[in-house]
Amino acid sequence: MERFRFTLSFLALVLAASFALSCGAGSSQLQSITVGPATAEGQAQFVATGYYSNPTHTVTPQPANWVACQQNAPTADVSVTNTGVAQCASGAAGTYSIKAWDIPNVGVYPCPAQTACSGGCAVWGTAQLTCP
Repeated sequence: MERFRFTLSFLALVLAASFALSCGAGSSQLQSITVGPATAEGQAQFVATGYYSNPTHTVTPQPANWVACQQNAPTADVSVTNTGVAQCASGAAGTYSIKAWDIPNVGVYPCPAQTACSGGCAVWGTAQLTCP
């Protein structure tokens, strides 16, 4: 009887450990974003690719928020649609950052402050658009 209790306790422990180790095994968290093409001129369709904690999980196109920035501040010199099409405004000149960002699936607390062009708990990817 004592051997039966030991075996039963051991099996319960193994089962509990299996559940604990498998918890979250199917989930995957966004780790990084790349934006392509890396550089473009005038008008371009940019595409974000998301890379997740599960190395076999990559998403293209990664659903993302898009913003055009110059010197890490938002700019009206370049417009970006919610699908990643960026276009220089009339009279715009220079090189601008086209950024795609998304929030990972899990909360990070405390979360650092986020501006329109960087920071916070967001994962960011960047490309460059040159306006003539």
